[in-house]
Amino acid sequence: MDLGLDGKVVLVTGASGDIGRAIADTMASEGALVAAGWHRKQAGARTLVDAIIQAGGKALETQIDQHDQESIQAAVHQVERELGPIAVLVANAVSWPPRAPDTWDILTDSFIANATGTLSLIDSVLPGMRSAGWGRLVLISSDVVDQPMPAAMAYPAAKGALETAAKVLAVREARHGILTNVVRPGFTLTDRALNTPGFGQSVIDAEAAKTPTHRICTPEDVASAVAYLGSAANGHVNGETLSVAGGRQLTR
Repeated sequence: MDLGLDGKVVLVTGASGDIGRAIADTMASEGALVAAGWHRKQAGARTLVDAIIQAGGKALETQIDQHDQESIQAAVHQVERELGPIAVLVANAVSWPPRAPDTWDILTDSFIANATGTLSLIDSVLPGMRSAGWGRLVLISSDVVDQPMPAAMAYPAAKGALETAAKVLAVREARHGILTNVVRPGFTLTDRALNTPGFGQSVIDAEAAKTPTHRICTPEDVASAVAYLGSAANGHVNGETLSVAGGRQLTR
């Protein structure tokens, strides 16, 4: 299937991480011009961009601090200046809260980075999409919205707020040719997960056993779903939340 992404500018935030990198790679393989957003891990974004360029694609890296409105606007302007109007935004960046009980500072910081900052970024790319009469917004959430972590409220609450905002955007922006959807990965095999204290093969096996597909989600699984929802091949899916978890949510 031709996803109709050839020549379209795609901004992927959080592109230094495993899921963001897989999304960017998939989009680039479909001919998209990729802007790899990063906050603190420039080396990962640089490696990703170099690989895309070496494979014959076109890409750039851009720093985005979702706590800072000026940083957001500067990144959008850079991408538009160097690649062209942003047609697809994949809001994948995440700010993980500390492994500690919630405090007011943790709550506000998580909301600013994961919800408010993402909405500010969306607001910055919408004028160009409206002008073009076409756009795709794909917001990356998490299954902790329905299965919250008992010791933490900030991160699930921020993602829940983002999912609600996505529904508003889906209704409001569809008349401009802009479709908005959410992808909600389940437990995904990323470097961060593999480096979590106490995590090991026994945890992987236990989670796989509870999943109808008998395996754990990979970054590539998430990327495939994002690529479709963020493409021209998706002509009428709007305001939906797609779980990429192998049916794990059905067995809880």
